[in-house]
Amino acid sequence: MEQTWRWFGPDDTVALSHVKQAGATGIVTALHHLNDGRIWPDDEILKRKAIIEEAGLTWSVVESIIVHEDIKTRTGRYRELIDNYKASIRAVARAGIRTVCYNFMAITDWTRTDLDYRMPHGGTALRFDIVEFCAYDVFILKRPGAERDHPADRIEKAAAWLKTASGSDLARLERNLIEWVPAREFVYDRQSLNRMLDIYRELSEDGFRENLFAFLKEIIPVAEEAGVKMAIHPDDPPFPLFGLPRVVCKASDARALLAAVKSPSNGITLCTGSYGANPENDLVAMAKEFGPDIHFAHLRNVTREGDGSFHEAEHLEGDTDMVRVVMVLMAEEKRRKADGRADWQIPMRPDHGHAIVDDIGRKVNPGYSCIGRLKGLAELRGIMRTIEVLG
Repeated sequence: MEQTWRWFGPDDTVALSHVKQAGATGIVTALHHLNDGRIWPDDEILKRKAIIEEAGLTWSVVESIIVHEDIKTRTGRYRELIDNYKASIRAVARAGIRTVCYNFMAITDWTRTDLDYRMPHGGTALRFDIVEFCAYDVFILKRPGAERDHPADRIEKAAAWLKTASGSDLARLERNLIEWVPAREFVYDRQSLNRMLDIYRELSEDGFRENLFAFLKEIIPVAEEAGVKMAIHPDDPPFPLFGLPRVVCKASDARALLAAVKSPSNGITLCTGSYGANPENDLVAMAKEFGPDIHFAHLRNVTREGDGSFHEAEHLEGDTDMVRVVMVLMAEEKRRKADGRADWQIPMRPDHGHAIVDDIGRKVNPGYSCIGRLKGLAELRGIMRTIEVLG
């Protein structure tokens, strides 16, 4: 598999020279400073590509060209924004970048309640605590109808937690849930989040799914013509938050999406962490079923805690059998190569990573510390090398 690395551009605390030292060959990035629905200019794409290539690396995957909320709700400027999206696909194709990872998560991106959850080894991980989330949703944000979306025992636990929570606990929770997302140029406060939630209030899960399929029916033919593979990232966490519809959570969702627009350009990002947080998902089975349509892989692991909470485990630990997932993906690569596919190699990146060693206490993008991801990449590389040797 092609070993890649998420890089947030020139302001990233992890330099391209560090990526090179980690042994990755490909970069996964975006024009984050222009990611608001506008068309990506050719000169800006080529400028970013030149920086990457000067470091001896390749821009392998665009992650992501943002899907504007107007597109997701099919309101406002959605017609213009879809046309912009098509133009950006053509622009990255002209620069020779052939894989685009994107998501269709309403309002939120990936969401955690704790960005510094202390692990037994002394480092920290990302964690989602369902009780703390409930406390925020029901008692702090006071979202209308929130009580209907949480079972009574969870609300009771949330009320109890709230009584013991400190001011710093509450500030941390709000910051993590609505004020901070990596690679996003804007943040929410309670008022602006509630205004956005109002826009989605009447949009059902089925309606949201139809909006996704309508978007795909427009962009996938453009991607196919340009030779670009679109790889949708699953919802993270893979269940509803803030009453918002979630439509890329499980195998049946991926199946429906691929059937909606049959094209070699319509595919998925197999994120073993996001899909893995849903106990319904068998990641090994999904890798087998969707193999030909997996255009990108995020390899990380989670430990589910039984009540909907989970934390990010070390890459080879947790609830997903990472060794077998990699074996299946490499078998798919072998099959593609035998079939003569030019795109036989699947780009992967060690998604997220614990803050360990010298990264503890340093300013890093949460989940994207250097040493934790280096450790994960080394472990995944060891699996791949072993599979190659043993055949």
